[in-house]
Amino acid sequence: MTTMTVQIPNAQAIWFEQMIQAMGWAFSKSNDSVVVSKDKHQEITPAMRRQINAARKEYAEGKTVSCRTPQEMQQFFDSL
Repeated sequence: MTTMTVQIPNAQAIWFEQMIQAMGWAFSKSNDSVVVSKDKHQEITPAMRRQINAARKEYAEGKTVSCRTPQEMQQFFDSL
């Protein structure tokens, strides 16, 4: 199992949790961090592939927000 720990502001934790769960990953949080886990053997399903392709298309059409630096990402999160 692969595990990653991410620190995000509590205000964005609910959104982050929904995104992670939609991807089929396990999600747990403690006082100051979020732990995301995924079984290495999980396959990408056809539904997931459709979502990935739709997201790539939106990105190519400029319909997404992209952040090039951690500061830009933080400014985006703060604006939500």
